[in-house]
Amino acid sequence: MLELVVRSLLVLALGFPSITIASDSSDPESAIRRMIQANAEKDLPTLSQLMAHDADIISYAVAGRKYIGWAELEQGMRDEFVNAKKLEIPIRELTVWTKGDLAWYAMELDYIRYMQEGAEVKRTVLPMRETGVLERREGRWQLLSWHESFRSANLGGALSSSSADSRERHPGQSQSSTEPDVSGTWEILEVEDDKRYQATLDRNGNGQYSQHGGRFTTAKIAGRLWEGTWHQSGNDREGGFELQLSEDGTEAKGIWWYTRVGKQKNIPPREHGGTYHWKKPMSPSGIAR
Repeated sequence: MLELVVRSLLVLALGFPSITIASDSSDPESAIRRMIQANAEKDLPTLSQLMAHDADIISYAVAGRKYIGWAELEQGMRDEFVNAKKLEIPIRELTVWTKGDLAWYAMELDYIRYMQEGAEVKRTVLPMRETGVLERREGRWQLLSWHESFRSANLGGALSSSSADSRERHPGQSQSSTEPDVSGTWEILEVEDDKRYQATLDRNGNGQYSQHGGRFTTAKIAGRLWEGTWHQSGNDREGGFELQLSEDGTEAKGIWWYTRVGKQKNIPPREHGGTYHWKKPMSPSGIAR
């Protein structure tokens, strides 16, 4: 699947050398704004300094992602910064409360990603909200934990996508983002192993597939972004997937990964898996089934 999965807004880094951040974190609001700026600039050392490095810190991102400590965040951070051609993160609202050496905040922002797709650059806007807690340590404010979500309860309309070159829409295409119909039969290829099987899904993107008693469960379809989970009862494995739908909704490409293999749990998401190519077979009349 295309590496678009909505990732953690405050992606983090491991093992960067210690540096000094002058007055950027001398008060909690400055620290928060500096983190957002560093995220947009893909400035890993600064992000590392502005985040607490406690191993037991728990934070929550969109699409049900849970991060414990630093190890689970590193791969997501590296993938996001490598795959995104450009990031913009304008803050819409920010309110901060402080009591002694603790501070907490509520924030609304837009997470804007530019992705290279062939000769075209795609612009994706995610309207987000976030809450978090900071602590002052040795005179510098650091983020302890955070939780993010979409501002819209309607996840189908939470993501808008357009070309960075502001190309015109196709004739008849709605100006508003509508959730695509992913129901029907899909032919699935696991690219690395050349493994092929079929899935039959309902309109909500849930259904069975012909691989070890597998079942797909869709968590979100937003614009052309499709995210969810898979479970295989036949070999007792499960994980997640992230796809990017084609404009006509008949193909999808992206990635899949493990989160559990038998009794082995808490496998860091997106670290172990492969790539997908989904395609709807065509009927003799040329209509996707």
